[in-house]
Amino acid sequence: MPVQSAPALASFPSAPSIPSPSSSSSGGLWDSVDGLHAWLETHGAVDGREALLLRVLKLSEEVGEVAQAVIGVTGQNPRKGTTHSWDDVGAELCDVALTALVALRSLTPDAGEVFTRHVAKVAARSLGGDAPAAGQERRAAPPSR
Repeated sequence: MPVQSAPALASFPSAPSIPSPSSSSSGGLWDSVDGLHAWLETHGAVDGREALLLRVLKLSEEVGEVAQAVIGVTGQNPRKGTTHSWDDVGAELCDVALTALVALRSLTPDAGEVFTRHVAKVAARSLGGDAPAAGQERRAAPPSR
């Protein structure tokens, strides 16, 4: 199977518009995170501190799967060729994010509030005083590369 070259940056899939963590739709996200946390608490092989540590370590596994998908989409393994799509990369990134949120929920029952405060701090530091408006402009007109 011939190796496909990586797509030009302009052909990367565009990022979807994501609601802010404080929007009403984020309740569904945190309900899901709480449900997954509860399910893990009920079905996990270990509990307590060991369960928390293993959930944090799970992030490394998920990040490795992102790397595998990027290698697969770019065809960088000559033995395997092109094995993944950019949709696969996106799905693996979602797994990383969800795994991190469940690990955060395992650390604190106030995970949604902790995350929202942290996002606000990072946005203020990175985007300045007009953080929400700057984020809206960025989603409306992504920079060309």
